[in-house]
Amino acid sequence: MKLEANRRFRVCFSAFTLVEVVISVAILALCLAGIVYGYVLQARRAEWSAYSLAAQSLASQAIEQARSAQWDPQAWPVIDELPPTNYSTVEPLDVLRSGAPVGATNFVTVTDVSTNPPLRQIRVACTWMFLDRGPFTNFMIGLRAPDQ
Repeated sequence: MKLEANRRFRVCFSAFTLVEVVISVAILALCLAGIVYGYVLQARRAEWSAYSLAAQSLASQAIEQARSAQWDPQAWPVIDELPPTNYSTVEPLDVLRSGAPVGATNFVTVTDVSTNPPLRQIRVACTWMFLDRGPFTNFMIGLRAPDQ
């Protein structure tokens, strides 16, 4: 009877083999490497978005500066602080970064669209670099009528 009881309650233990453990650790390492790589790519994309937003803000600043110039062709003498012209400015992007600041170049072009009614187009192209990629360019175009 004692022998029968031992057979009935005998528990069979089995374990993983070394090959199964090595393969599961390799799969886990690949999954973790993929997760870390995804976070790195997401961080780069977020940094690129910050640069792009800063460049767009710089282009907006240049177009607002050109729009704020006085232009009144009906006054005597004629006031024209916004003649058709091309000019460029180099300014740093407003991005938090350690090391040297990232520069961007604003190319501003002012052209006459029509003379009656007087209308001018202001076109700003902000060119900037990001790491080993680029250059990237953000554009803004605005129209300007004379002061009233």
